[in-house]
Amino acid sequence: MKASEYKQFKGIRKESLRDNMSDIEVALTDLGEIATREIAKKHRPYGLEANKVVARVGGDVAKTARDDLENKLGDSVVSNENNLSYSYPKQIENK
Repeated sequence: MKASEYKQFKGIRKESLRDNMSDIEVALTDLGEIATREIAKKHRPYGLEANKVVARVGGDVAKTARDDLENKLGDSVVSNENNLSYSYPKQIENK
């Protein structure tokens, strides 16, 4: 998911997405980012399209780890629950 889609999935507005992730969600995000950075160091992509390819490969590393963990757990590690407990005040509609 894109960050905006993930925020919508979790039902958050302006809050930090990372602050609202579970530990495993943060770890998988970090894994994807670190894998992308290391692959970029090794292959030194040039230009937007080459960097997009590297980003997809890094994301695939995290997806593989996620899929493997979910298979072993028998459950999804991605949740629409928030780690922070807060509630939004009800919006007053102007009449």
